[in-house]
Amino acid sequence: MFTDVKEALTYVDEILTRAEVFGHAIHVLTYDQETICPPKAMEEQGEVIAELGNMSFKLTKDEKFVEAGEYLYAHREDLDSFDRSLAESLHRNYLKTKNITPEKNHEFSLVYNKAFVTWLEAKQKADFSVFAPSLSDVIRINREDVSLREEALPDLYDNLLGDYERGLTQKDLDETFGKCKERLLPLLERIKNSKKVIRTDFLSRPAAEEPQRQFARYLLELMRFDFERGAFTTSEHPFTDGLGRNDVRLTTHYHEDMFYANMYTVTHEGGHALFEMLQPRENYDHHINDLKSMSMHESVSRFYENRIARSESFIDLVYPKMKELFPTVLERVSAHELYEAMNTVTPSLIRTEADEFTYTFHIIIRYEIEKAMIRGDVRVEDLPALWNQKYEDYLGIRPANDREGILQDVHWTFGMGYFPTYALGNMYNAMYYNRMKTELDIDAAVRAGDFAKINDWMAQNVFAQADRLDAHTWIRGITGREFAPDDFLDYLEEKYSAIYEL
Repeated sequence: MFTDVKEALTYVDEILTRAEVFGHAIHVLTYDQETICPPKAMEEQGEVIAELGNMSFKLTKDEKFVEAGEYLYAHREDLDSFDRSLAESLHRNYLKTKNITPEKNHEFSLVYNKAFVTWLEAKQKADFSVFAPSLSDVIRINREDVSLREEALPDLYDNLLGDYERGLTQKDLDETFGKCKERLLPLLERIKNSKKVIRTDFLSRPAAEEPQRQFARYLLELMRFDFERGAFTTSEHPFTDGLGRNDVRLTTHYHEDMFYANMYTVTHEGGHALFEMLQPRENYDHHINDLKSMSMHESVSRFYENRIARSESFIDLVYPKMKELFPTVLERVSAHELYEAMNTVTPSLIRTEADEFTYTFHIIIRYEIEKAMIRGDVRVEDLPALWNQKYEDYLGIRPANDREGILQDVHWTFGMGYFPTYALGNMYNAMYYNRMKTELDIDAAVRAGDFAKINDWMAQNVFAQADRLDAHTWIRGITGREFAPDDFLDYLEEKYSAIYEL
């Protein structure tokens, strides 16, 4: 039917533009569902989201659209890099969804929506049994989804990992996490045995919600978040969502007895938001603005959260504002004491509030549990016991209830395979941080509050081609080196050996 790439591109653009209208509405409704939607309306709203998603899905299942996409893929060498990335993405998606009917797609969507609603209820009640049937359904449809793929990998879980990080396999993760355990577990013991005493008594002093909200806005302004193109509010589980070219929204969560959690949530989600805001505008014109992998995205969020916001230069920068907003919390607390407290290594139960050092173990635990779930090596009803045991094995602590244990994360409501991207993100940003510091004085820029300089470097080097490359090609292009966890592990050893005087 199609005889030249221009004709095919025009048709693909027309259909994707229509599909993105549904997509935009879905993002708005999802944002509402996770922020202010009344509890009893959530399931009904999810059904609307599922219906809109299916309308979009039907557009891309149309025979003429598929033919146009496959024509572009066959002639991809004749396209520029933006349209070539689009053609390759369309082909991958075609193979993934070729055998999934609109009816089956709608069924999957309803399962995920039900899982989110029951997870919220289960977390509030601290009762995993409320969520267990929905989790069983999620595992079932994950398996069914992979079974319907045209070119599925032999191992089920490898396919799910690849949905978030193209080409990633368990073999890669087993090797990477093996190196982490080999180097970090002995260092954790040395830290535990250190005689260095870090002051933390002020960390649980109460902080009201309003000054926390003011501090969140201050941090976003400092990071040069564009409030003409973005907004923030609160949610049970913080997140960032790019609703459109000029609409990026993030959320945080205020804890009265843990004021600093808001700071690291905002800098984390603010990093995600900057990635969306500062990507090339051409990405939207060519419909590839969502092709960046999750490990790329997590590398950026955790770059701003950890490499920047946990640095002493950043603490020195924001300390006066924190003293102004939280005078009783920081009464007789120095900037250096605050820096050390923000970098205390304390095995804890909640991943999103974990210190930078032990965070990797939270991801390893979830990765090992996901493998067991997908392989059928553990019954769903036995997952809380497995979770609790792994926390004791790795971190020497045990959850008192399901809310602070297996129900703390939202991710399993929409499937398996996401969690490893957090750890990979730390490793990617360690590599490009080392490249960045050869070209600019990062600490000096942070102390001066010059985030424009940092953001410009990130935009040119990290954001520019992310949607057009797989992660390993992307990091090689930034650093000139192949991916490895060593930069990250070296960083942790150096930083925490200094803090704990090892």
